[in-house]
Amino acid sequence: MRAQVLSILVQNTTGVLNRVSGLFSRRGYNIESITAGVTADDRFTRITIVTSGDELIIEQIVKQLAKLEDVVDIKILKRDESVERELILMKIKASDTERAAIVSTANVFRAKIVDVSRDSIVIELTGSKNKLEAFLNLMEQYNILELARTGVTALSRGADDVKYFD
Repeated sequence: MRAQVLSILVQNTTGVLNRVSGLFSRRGYNIESITAGVTADDRFTRITIVTSGDELIIEQIVKQLAKLEDVVDIKILKRDESVERELILMKIKASDTERAAIVSTANVFRAKIVDVSRDSIVIELTGSKNKLEAFLNLMEQYNILELARTGVTALSRGADDVKYFD
């Protein structure tokens, strides 16, 4: 079983995210992460789902998704043929003695310090799953107060398979 990223273009209608995620739960498929947002054309929403399974399971998921009325397009994104990103926001308790080391580590990962208070720092980091995991591993030595993670969002590379709508 391997993780697979699906990029699903759907009509931007009420309940569409519920219908897509409901298909996964009804069929017993796992969603490792899910992101959704309106595209450049506000009539459409792109849903990015990371799921897992062998080729047969992924093929079955795609076939079931294609049957949904609101689904316009489905792409199975291959890692070497797509761009994937994830975002984390992390609030870390930071004493005066720890603050410089935390900021220095954040700078190495090109993270942004988005909020500073007397006793904490909020860091924003965008990148691949591996980059985020490496950063989290280094930050575990500090007191992480809160962590929010978006899950993967992705697009295929190049313009060959882009669909344009009127």
